[in-house]
Amino acid sequence: MAKLLQAPGKCLSSDWHIANKMQCASTESQKSSSERMTAESQRLVDETEKTTQKTQRDVNKKIEQRREEIKFWKQELDDKLEQIVNETEVLLTFKTRIEKALERCKEPLVIAQQCLLNREKRVGIDLVHDEVEQELLREAEVIKGVIVLLERTLGQTNEQIRLNRSAKYQLEMDLRDKFTALMIDDYCAGLTNNTPDIRYANNAMKMEGNSVSLQDWIDFSNTNIEKADKQRNSSLALRALIDNILSQTVNDVRKQYETVNVAFRNRVKEVKDAKQKLETLLAMVMDETASQEKNIATLQKAISDKEGPIQVAQTRLEARTHRPNVELCCDIVQYRLISEVQEITNNVQRLKDTLAQAKAELKGLSRQQLFLEEEIQVKENTLYIDEVLCMQMRESVSINNV
Repeated sequence: MAKLLQAPGKCLSSDWHIANKMQCASTESQKSSSERMTAESQRLVDETEKTTQKTQRDVNKKIEQRREEIKFWKQELDDKLEQIVNETEVLLTFKTRIEKALERCKEPLVIAQQCLLNREKRVGIDLVHDEVEQELLREAEVIKGVIVLLERTLGQTNEQIRLNRSAKYQLEMDLRDKFTALMIDDYCAGLTNNTPDIRYANNAMKMEGNSVSLQDWIDFSNTNIEKADKQRNSSLALRALIDNILSQTVNDVRKQYETVNVAFRNRVKEVKDAKQKLETLLAMVMDETASQEKNIATLQKAISDKEGPIQVAQTRLEARTHRPNVELCCDIVQYRLISEVQEITNNVQRLKDTLAQAKAELKGLSRQQLFLEEEIQVKENTLYIDEVLCMQMRESVSINNV
């Protein structure tokens, strides 16, 4: 206990000086180290600040470049979208033209078929497979062929419109994504170190699994643009084809329509000429009938006129049979009376034979008259069908370009 309470030993003066020197040296060393650290820290601060600012400027530049790149592709997509939309609108008008052309085919076809049905009502020899019928059948076939072609073209047009709209949809989806990306990059470009809503974001460094490469990004928009161009070019080619088809089909239908009308006019003229000839023949037959009737009346009168002379001759012969005795001789008078009776009898027979032939001729003329009247009625029926029913009905047809 006494040792514990004993005062510590005193240091030597040299130790004190050494200790002071060592403390000064240690302090100076610590101060130098701290100054170096401070200098290094300032240098690091300056370096990192410069690096950070440089990197941020570079990032800002890259964001601006990216914004310009997105704007460029967005403009390209906008242009293609406008083109495909305009082309689709024009193609829709062509579709309407095809539909109108199909609608306009109905009336000429119905009229051609109705003309064929009407002409089945012709009778007798006029129910003939003539040029008009041949051309009407050809007209119906031409119109049916046109309808088939237009329906097929309408199907192609509907399909092309669908493809155009598909390309338009892809462009719109791409544009929508580009618009969203541009808004995000615009927001990023506007951020500064003093922006209030900047924050730390967890997992910000993680690459999304559905990320694509820059080349894939370019290729995607290129593919959409190429598809739009392809469909627009196909649409342009289809429109040219439609123009040609509409023009050609209208020309074909109009040409056949005129051919049928010419055939109708020729046939009507031919039937009218035939009817006129029949009417001329009928007039001749009727005149001849009147003449023959007069001839029969003359023959009948001639026969009737012979009754008196033959009765006189026969009465004389009968009277002379009563002559007495030798007076009953065959004298010249007797022979002449017998000759007279025979002559008159022969003449009457000849007149009767001629009368029979005249009546036969009259019957023949009557039959011919009836035949001619029937044939004229046939021709009138044919003219009514062709000129009134068919030709007037065809006048309502209008074949124009659409």
